[in-house]
Amino acid sequence: MRLNEDHQALRESVRRFVDAEINPYVDDWEAAGRVPLHSLFPKAAKLGLLGLEYAPEYGGEGADHSFQMIAAEEYGRINATGVGMAIGVQAAMATPSLHELGTPELKERYLAPAIAGTAVAAIAVTEPDTGSDVSRLRTRAARDGDDWVITGRKVYITNGAQADWICLLARTSDEGGHRGMSQIVVPTDLPGFSVARTFDKLGNRCSDTAELVFDEVRVPVANTIGVIGRGFQQQMRQFVLERMFASYTTVGGAQHALDRTRDFVRDRTVFGTRLADRQYVAFRLTELQAEVDLLRSHNLQTCEALMAGEDITRQATVAKLKAGRLIREVADWCLQFHGGMGYLEDTWTARLVRDTRLTSIGAGADEVMLSVLARLDGLPG
Repeated sequence: MRLNEDHQALRESVRRFVDAEINPYVDDWEAAGRVPLHSLFPKAAKLGLLGLEYAPEYGGEGADHSFQMIAAEEYGRINATGVGMAIGVQAAMATPSLHELGTPELKERYLAPAIAGTAVAAIAVTEPDTGSDVSRLRTRAARDGDDWVITGRKVYITNGAQADWICLLARTSDEGGHRGMSQIVVPTDLPGFSVARTFDKLGNRCSDTAELVFDEVRVPVANTIGVIGRGFQQQMRQFVLERMFASYTTVGGAQHALDRTRDFVRDRTVFGTRLADRQYVAFRLTELQAEVDLLRSHNLQTCEALMAGEDITRQATVAKLKAGRLIREVADWCLQFHGGMGYLEDTWTARLVRDTRLTSIGAGADEVMLSVLARLDGLPG
């Protein structure tokens, strides 16, 4: 897949946005424990970043998936990964099902404001006792006439404390396992909805990760996205996009980290010679760059397959597994080559190590990725 001048123009535009509107404020946002999404998202929307792949009639850009890939790579250059994750939830995790399967009325009411940045969206799947095993979720939406009455709890919800609406996965029938679930748009201003708490996390500290409570929240059945009872399958498709978003941002973040570390070792003198002149340092950074190059090539191939309408479940699973492991390795070696300085909190390497650890956990842990791949290969998962 070849990128063109339009892709490069977008890359430069996103890079300017990151450098002007995000990175100067990241330290303050980390200290505050949240990004001011209702202020940041309208600025991102002016560049079309919240609806790159979405239909123009709802405010989207109507572009293909390759432009989302380029934007996500540039989010990897943000000096705190929690910001890119917040944008990703809005643009590529909470809204794909709504755009693909929602009714025109739902899209006009909820998707259009999300694309415009005037409404913050979140995706709510994980529960206190059901992490990666989505088939065990227990949040219940019981039908009462033309309404769903929703009761349950969701945890680790990115953007949860600021969300105006939630793409909720809930159980809507008594069928067990992956059957009988539905995706439902739930506005957060309804009686019975509350944010129980936000979590103090190892990394991604500027991301307001919340626990949400649904206490008999009444929502119209018309707020159901797609087909009642097919929510699990719809959410699995959203997860595929989420995993690719993580892989795209990983490439951008790893590249940025390696670039910065190469600059450092060229300037750093140890025992009378530049650190870059020591063969092990040069070779290790070169090996890591080769791994990033390979992941970038895999991402391009997967992006092209997705745009061709192919099932990319396997490619996305491989990408997510590799991304989580690679960024941990890159972060660790970048810190190592910065030495004692890299271990200080006011050095970017410390935050990188903390933030990127989540990549092997969120959107399906490494072990889940291995289980999926094993089953695809005909082995016990």
